[in-house]
Amino acid sequence: MDFIEKTSDGKLLIMRIISGALKGKAITFEKNIFTRPLKDSVRENIFNILDHSNLIDVKLKNSKILDLYSGVGSFGLESISRDAFSVTFVEQNKDMALIIKKNLVNLSIQNKAEIINDKIENYLNNSKIEKFDIIFFDPPFTDRFFIENLSIIKKKKYFNKKHLIIIHRESKSKDPLEGFMKIFLIKNYGRSKIIFGSFN
Repeated sequence: MDFIEKTSDGKLLIMRIISGALKGKAITFEKNIFTRPLKDSVRENIFNILDHSNLIDVKLKNSKILDLYSGVGSFGLESISRDAFSVTFVEQNKDMALIIKKNLVNLSIQNKAEIINDKIENYLNNSKIEKFDIIFFDPPFTDRFFIENLSIIKKKKYFNKKHLIIIHRESKSKDPLEGFMKIFLIKNYGRSKIIFGSFN
């Protein structure tokens, strides 16, 4: 079940870290049209697969994570709680980037993260190439151009030899990923579809 609470003044919504060192700690954010937080049930299932699936050989512990289209940052924050080495959040919306920053400070984990407030394509095209173990991709369901950004990642090799790409899409979407990347697993959770794969 997915629980979103409200602060006592009703101005902020609250999600909770599910597990790890920060289990139960609050992720706060304002509800607006730009926000589609990763539901608790979907987030929990993603991390259960990371922890237990024999199809996935990339370990979360000590991994370097790139969280693209970060939103409120729930995936990256949960990853830090579960012993990821570091997370780079890339979010083009200024208000969302500020929410991530506030939550990092509130959780006292700002030293484990970097926030890039820019368009995804700008970051990928102009940044010094860094190698990541896990890349989480959560574009708006209406975004039909995200594969172009995936192509940049593939071309510039923003990943280590052993790596994992996780993509969150709408369950009914028909994205042309077969042949473009190796797909290990696809799981549907209500409106959400989670794709696990790599470029090897």
